[in-house]
Amino acid sequence: MITGKNYIGKTLKASGDKTHHTINPKLNIQNPTAFYEATSDEVDEAVELAWGAFKIYRKVSGAKRAAFLNAIADEILALDQELIDAYTTESGLPEARAIGERGRTIFQLRAFADLVENEDWRENTIDEAMPERAPMPKDDLRRTLIPLGPVVVFAASNFPLAFSTAGGDTASALAAGCPVIVKAHAMHSGTAELVASAIIKAAEKTGMPNGVFSNIMGRGRTVGVKLVKHDKVKAVGFTGSISGGRALFDIASQRKVPIPVFAEMGSINPVIITSKAIENRSEAVATAFAGSITTGAGQFCTKPGLLLTIEDDKTQQFINDLAKKTIAIAPQYMLHPDIKKAFVENVNIVSSQAGTVVVAKVEQTIDANEAPSQITSVSGKVFLANPKLHLEAFGPFALVVRAKDQEELIEIINGLDGQLTGTIIAEKEDYVHLYDVIDALENRVGRIIFNGVPTGVEVCPSMQHGGPYPASTDSRFTSVGTNAIKRWVRPVSYQSFPNELLPIALKR
Repeated sequence: MITGKNYIGKTLKASGDKTHHTINPKLNIQNPTAFYEATSDEVDEAVELAWGAFKIYRKVSGAKRAAFLNAIADEILALDQELIDAYTTESGLPEARAIGERGRTIFQLRAFADLVENEDWRENTIDEAMPERAPMPKDDLRRTLIPLGPVVVFAASNFPLAFSTAGGDTASALAAGCPVIVKAHAMHSGTAELVASAIIKAAEKTGMPNGVFSNIMGRGRTVGVKLVKHDKVKAVGFTGSISGGRALFDIASQRKVPIPVFAEMGSINPVIITSKAIENRSEAVATAFAGSITTGAGQFCTKPGLLLTIEDDKTQQFINDLAKKTIAIAPQYMLHPDIKKAFVENVNIVSSQAGTVVVAKVEQTIDANEAPSQITSVSGKVFLANPKLHLEAFGPFALVVRAKDQEELIEIINGLDGQLTGTIIAEKEDYVHLYDVIDALENRVGRIIFNGVPTGVEVCPSMQHGGPYPASTDSRFTSVGTNAIKRWVRPVSYQSFPNELLPIALKR
């Protein structure tokens, strides 16, 4: 079976002859449908349509954009079981996860709809003229935020809905007034196709301009590179590997007119666990983090991959307990054979370094694409001396570091790359000793969690999902929550403008 569903604007295209298939991770077989990949001409057409749509869409009222976003949510819900079946078949993730992620996707769309219903989100400021001011009169100045232009969104592998075709990047860019071209993830082409059809229906029903949304497919980097190089693309959203995100960032920087790439990439998400916390609630902490490490087969960008402890007589028992609980959780399917392969390779790299100890790992026979959980341990001294121990293993694995004291622990934090999250597990009597730990984390992470796990990422204005490089390419912005809209806009000031020519939100 072959499908030609590259959605270019409101038109269905399939002019090329190159195809690819998705994989069923559970059965470890190729799914039967072949998907046409976008041709160079189709990429150009999508961008030209988006550029034409931008001239109209940027002026569409917030209320109408809100109606569009809500219509997308409605159309996704209308896909019902067909979407859930495509999701589970292509990802290996369970149906409950698919339903939950669909709910998150719907919530994000409606949250951005609520945000742009009026113009308050633009942070409009008005400084009225003071012609009589001495010694220098003051002109009338008014400032607002305007959309950048067509945005390319690269769909993520680990969230086939919430970070993909109609995910947070797409929802926030459409909310801002930017047309979107999605480069579908090749692992989830069927899921992407269904969601794209829902967005196109919503665009037609709400009268949005042709080209406001396109979904194009392509395995490898050819299609993505061409999109980022196109002079009418004005920004990029990406969730994925450091190598992929950095490659796009470099391409965008080398253009004649560089554009921003908002990439969320690698993170091992350090967790600091105090000796008092281990003494008072070792079992509860071990249970919580065994669950967090293995959630979704460890395929979360916020998975706690590095646990920092201070070595004492109770630390090793805690590590043993954590390892035992982690490998006791039933193995889960990874998203794709290539992800499973990379996970096993990276775990082996970390665990083969001198001074490391494999505390526990799954030994029983598992299916081809199931993930073998593992906990490895190392001293703080060895960790500080070996950068290879900082490697992210994207799956159910964590490295536990045994620092000799708090001074060494803070040295470890200061030596880490930028991270999405940092977590502190502590007791009240620890508070007086935590100021230096918090100071160190603030310089390394985008979100600090206290006595919780980092794998839950709430969609709300206060969420910061981003951090210093390589967690993201610009730590000033978030890719989750309503403040994500600020990635796709830029400020403009209007000085001494007649009222008739001002944007509506700035009129007197």
